[in-house]
Amino acid sequence: MDRIKNPFAPGAGSPPPALVGRSQILEDARIALARIKKGSHAKSFLLIGLRGVGKTVLLNEIESLAEAEGYKTVFIEAPENKRLPALLLPPLRQILFSLDRVGNMNEQVKRGLRVLKSFAQSVRLKVGEVEVGLEIGSEKGTADSGDLEHDLPELLVVVAEAAQARGTPIALIIDEMQYLNEDELSALIMSAHKISQRQLPLILVGAGLPQLVGLTGKSKSYAERLFNFPNVGPLATEDAKNALQVPVEKVGISFAQEALQEIATFAQGYPYFIQVWGHYSWDIAEFSPIAVDVIRDVQDAVTEHLDQNFFRVRFDRLTPREKDYLRAMAQLGSGAHRSGDIADILGVHVHSVAPIRSGLIKKGMIYSPAHGDTAFTVPLFDEFMTRIMPEAPRKRRNSKK
Repeated sequence: MDRIKNPFAPGAGSPPPALVGRSQILEDARIALARIKKGSHAKSFLLIGLRGVGKTVLLNEIESLAEAEGYKTVFIEAPENKRLPALLLPPLRQILFSLDRVGNMNEQVKRGLRVLKSFAQSVRLKVGEVEVGLEIGSEKGTADSGDLEHDLPELLVVVAEAAQARGTPIALIIDEMQYLNEDELSALIMSAHKISQRQLPLILVGAGLPQLVGLTGKSKSYAERLFNFPNVGPLATEDAKNALQVPVEKVGISFAQEALQEIATFAQGYPYFIQVWGHYSWDIAEFSPIAVDVIRDVQDAVTEHLDQNFFRVRFDRLTPREKDYLRAMAQLGSGAHRSGDIADILGVHVHSVAPIRSGLIKKGMIYSPAHGDTAFTVPLFDEFMTRIMPEAPRKRRNSKK
């Protein structure tokens, strides 16, 4: 096939050529955005799912829906090494200035800028120099206490009030929310709570790994009543097949049914894996329909691509002991495993590896689907671990009590 016309271009957050199997999530998002815009109540929502299921793609799609509804949007990704205030200040400043209509800045917008400056001054010593370039005075006594859980809700309420005065809703979209620290997550939840109580036109849309549900509940007990938590899982078999067939049919090509089933089986419904299989299959296929033999011929190339571009980047962030822990998990196979069983393979007491487990959860490598259970956040990572570390970790002598 002509590689220039290849419809599949797998990448982090890259939109697939056919977004399938997510219509209910997008419809619910559309309704929530429309309700917030008209001043009605709607819950903010946090998308929950493993790596490779397309959470970022959905956030981008929701941002487009919001902009089409006239929203001002803030889209940020929460990294592990940068604080939330430093991420929020520049886009919030931009939104407030965008609410200024040809120099006719109303009092709510002016107050929003003053409070933003107060907030920036209060967090500067905590997050480093944050220059917002405001030639306006600060507002003493509002969002300037230095306590993020107190200040951020005050700031976002004032920004939302300025937006309400201009008849313009705001969508605050945050990816990788599991990397927020406890104070930041708590401050966001409290912000959403205050904004909801006052029915201000600001909605929080986030995404994160499965541990985000527990983190929000631990931070604030009322979080489960404040947010919806749509689950973004692997695609059903027919949706997985459509994700492959629909894009190629637009250019007059097709997959044989056996080929579609083969990819659906290998990819296990994960959208990123489906895109990789589609990309490599197209590149080596010589004619349509793309046959099952083509799928089998590219298996090694697909595996190498996933190892180098999806799995390895996460593996390289691990310490030797963390790698041993994950290799012990892989020894038990796919699915969730008891923490004690993992410790048994390592030959140690479960309490001695608890800090390693905790560190891996913070790095977003594993999560706890139930008390005492541990599972990978990265699909098929157990198979990668057995490839990259063929030998299981040796038991530590005399370390298990």
